[in-house]
Amino acid sequence: MKTTIKLTLGAIALAASALASAQTTLLNVSYDVAREFYKDINAAFVPYYKKSTGKDIKVDQSHAGSSAQARAVADGLEADVVTFNTTTDVDFLADKGVVAKDWRQKFPNGAAPTTSTMLFLVRNGNPKGIKDWDDLIKPGVQVVVVNPKTGGNGRMAYLAAWGYVRSKGGSDADALDFVSKLYKNVPVLARGGRDATGIFLQRNIGDVLVTFESEVVSVDNEFGKGKVDAIHPSASIVAENPVAIVERTVAKKGTAEQAKAYLDFLYSPEGQEIAAKHNIRPRNEAVLKKYSAAFKPIKLFTVGDYFGSLAEAQKVHFNDGGQFDKLYTTK
Repeated sequence: MKTTIKLTLGAIALAASALASAQTTLLNVSYDVAREFYKDINAAFVPYYKKSTGKDIKVDQSHAGSSAQARAVADGLEADVVTFNTTTDVDFLADKGVVAKDWRQKFPNGAAPTTSTMLFLVRNGNPKGIKDWDDLIKPGVQVVVVNPKTGGNGRMAYLAAWGYVRSKGGSDADALDFVSKLYKNVPVLARGGRDATGIFLQRNIGDVLVTFESEVVSVDNEFGKGKVDAIHPSASIVAENPVAIVERTVAKKGTAEQAKAYLDFLYSPEGQEIAAKHNIRPRNEAVLKKYSAAFKPIKLFTVGDYFGSLAEAQKVHFNDGGQFDKLYTTK
């Protein structure tokens, strides 16, 4: 009897081991403030994939500043997919041969299933009376932003401020003057979007946080409702959230099919609904209309309107010795 029990237990252990080895695990390397969004995406994708294919799958997440994440993947972090908040970070990996050169053509909407924009979070009651970009350069107003050298959140905040001046008919010289004044009101640069939120709410630094629209939901969930008020400026930038398969990793692991299925899921009605619930703007027009109350009407401009492309903006503004280095003095 004991021998039979031992054999049975051994068979169970062997079967469990085989099952575990048969389960595919993907790694999604993503930007800082997308943690909660992708937790919900993964919770929905796993049963969807099981129902569609009969196969088990697990998705791990890694989050930090978008550019820092891109460098980590380039240096060997074995991401199956990257889900970033600026196209230049995916282009960086394409230049390294880590993702496909034509990554934009691999998925709809230029491989950006969602977008966002930049708005302001202020302390409850808006004690400084902040309503638009012009209020951020007033004396005595402290602004918390992400370092544009380390995170897409920071680059979009910078470009949004610059583009705001241009959208009112101002010149690049006017925009430079405005943005220089804004960064004089920045007491400390955050490493990424979540770090910026921590500086603002946990360290209690600053009067206004410039961040992605989606951070409103994350703050309410993490810190409780009523801590901040969301202020939509008169104009802001369209921030695309690009995605790509990491060809180097999927070729090694044999996970190309699973990685594509995962990114395809972001475009599905269910994936788009999850995005909308996290205050991330869906591409699906029906879903966007359904959540119109959450996405306030705002004058939106694109990177192409005033900067040519993100790649050009990167060279002019954010590369070493660029415009940002010239205007920002480390405190």
